[in-house]
Amino acid sequence: MRHSIATVSLSGMLREKLQAAAAAHFDGVEIFENDLLQFPGTPAEVGRICADLGLTIDLFQPFRDFDASTPAQLARNLERAERKFDVMQELGTSMILVCSSVQPDALGDFDQLAEQFQRLAEAAGRRGMYIAYEALAWGSQIKHFSQVWEVVKRVNHRHLGLALDSFHTLALRDDPLPIAQLPGDKIFFVQLADAPWVNTDVLTHSRHYRCFPGQGEFEMARFTRAVLDAGYTGPLSLEIFNDEFRAAPARANAVDAKRSLLWLEDQVRQSQARDGVACKVPLFAPPPPPVLTGWAFVEFAVDPAAGMRLAAWLQASGFRRIGHHRSKNVDLYGQGEVRLIVNLEEDSFARSHFELHGTSACAVALATPDVAGALARAEALQCPRVAGRVGHNELTIPAVRAPDGSLVYFCATPQAGRYAFDADFAMDESALKGGPLGDTARFDHLVQAVPAGQVEPWVLFDRAVLGLVPERNVVMHDPYGVIKSREIESADRAVRVSIVVSERDNTSVSRAVSRFRGAGMQQIALAVTDLLATARALKAQGAPLLPMPDNYYDDLAARYDIDAELLAAMRALGILYDREPNGGELLQLYLTPFDDRFHFELVERRGPYAGYGAPNAPFRLAAMAQWRQTACESPPGP
Repeated sequence: MRHSIATVSLSGMLREKLQAAAAAHFDGVEIFENDLLQFPGTPAEVGRICADLGLTIDLFQPFRDFDASTPAQLARNLERAERKFDVMQELGTSMILVCSSVQPDALGDFDQLAEQFQRLAEAAGRRGMYIAYEALAWGSQIKHFSQVWEVVKRVNHRHLGLALDSFHTLALRDDPLPIAQLPGDKIFFVQLADAPWVNTDVLTHSRHYRCFPGQGEFEMARFTRAVLDAGYTGPLSLEIFNDEFRAAPARANAVDAKRSLLWLEDQVRQSQARDGVACKVPLFAPPPPPVLTGWAFVEFAVDPAAGMRLAAWLQASGFRRIGHHRSKNVDLYGQGEVRLIVNLEEDSFARSHFELHGTSACAVALATPDVAGALARAEALQCPRVAGRVGHNELTIPAVRAPDGSLVYFCATPQAGRYAFDADFAMDESALKGGPLGDTARFDHLVQAVPAGQVEPWVLFDRAVLGLVPERNVVMHDPYGVIKSREIESADRAVRVSIVVSERDNTSVSRAVSRFRGAGMQQIALAVTDLLATARALKAQGAPLLPMPDNYYDDLAARYDIDAELLAAMRALGILYDREPNGGELLQLYLTPFDDRFHFELVERRGPYAGYGAPNAPFRLAAMAQWRQTACESPPGP
């Protein structure tokens, strides 16, 4: 399939947008009229720029409100169309998008519309142009693709066909399956846009919330498959209106855009294969999503001074130094299956990450039985491999860049609780067992704090490259504003991640993002088998446990039937509790943050508990704010 993108989807001036599209390996573009009007040159010059970049101009858009209520108005609209054909001739494109009218006096009679579009199609035919007629979801009379098809069918002219847009179909909750029964040669152009479901009118939804396929909640594969099953062979094009995208760097956004189309093609191909349907066009077929068995390690970037403080904090939090790298200034901490790497190497990616972000998690690793396959899929989806320095007889652990520039490594699934990369360290076997976290401690989930506008790139990366599935959208209440969480998991929940964002300046997420220059790991949740025993052991050794107010436990006793002895123990240790309707229970314990940057959460899941303890978030965030005011700083101003 050829891939195209509307210039309105990217930020910047027209030349920048075209360069970004070419750099991301798009085949063509839709020229949005406003971008052309703002360009300080001729349409012919735009055409030459596109040709030099290897881009075709697949569509000029939009032509609005064509249908007319009077003969004089129709004549003016036909003359207006001729002027657009002149521009298209200079641009070097032959197709224009005509969208349904939003005017109060718009036509709704199919015979009248057919008569007028007959004249437009004939005018286009005389100029060698083609009309792609699109139903706007907020059109006054014509808002469904089935209505547009009625007009196109009645006109029956080779220069008039349909433009189908996933947003206009799916936002109205139209069933896209009938599209598969349309003649493919009458589908002239296909535009794609995903979106979250929001409680607003359809015009606002369209103008502000569109996103790339895989970043929202629409059934994009179902729509696209219907289009391809009909026999459509033209470009798949992205048309995105999004406030955040208009401010995002064009080149990075264009790479996300291309990745979204590759992912979508793969989703359609898999759907067709499951149903035994032969593909009418070749679709992108990367290696399958990796089987992920868990998080393998988190790597911290430090300098010597920060490294000493972090080492003391890790040991106070229940970890032991279990190894030192054989050729690098890198320490390994761990308990059970949890591995934490403290990288003090001067000439390294970690040190450059430290210089930019301070003490931070610069990399994570995922365990998989097929490292090569995971890396091949990432590279196929435009995530280039990052190669580091490898010493003699040391293990090569491949990595790719995450959306924030940090690294994601792929390493082999541990055998008998041991990772292959342990061999690169001079290990202290005695330190690996018997710690306060227990011998079965493992990663439960990670929480990534991102700036506003960066949730979508992370969702797409996790979904397309790693094969994770978006689950819950959760709103949490910090004492200083709202925090939104997007929970993403592997099918078996071996890998879980929560992406959190806040647009309020004083929340813990916003403060961390602004203070440390961008996204970063904010929370590392570890699963233990007996949280009460773990909490007692940590408290005995003076671990920095986060205190919880007594009022929380008084309310807990009123809400749940909890054994009095258990409730007393949780109160004494600062353990939080939640229960789901299915009977699953979650116990949570928080440690105070390191440098107000990141912190540990310890969890014990009892039964089929699937969530992350969101009902406890307001109390935990308030406790963190209280700790911060007491231990770190004065409260933020108004």
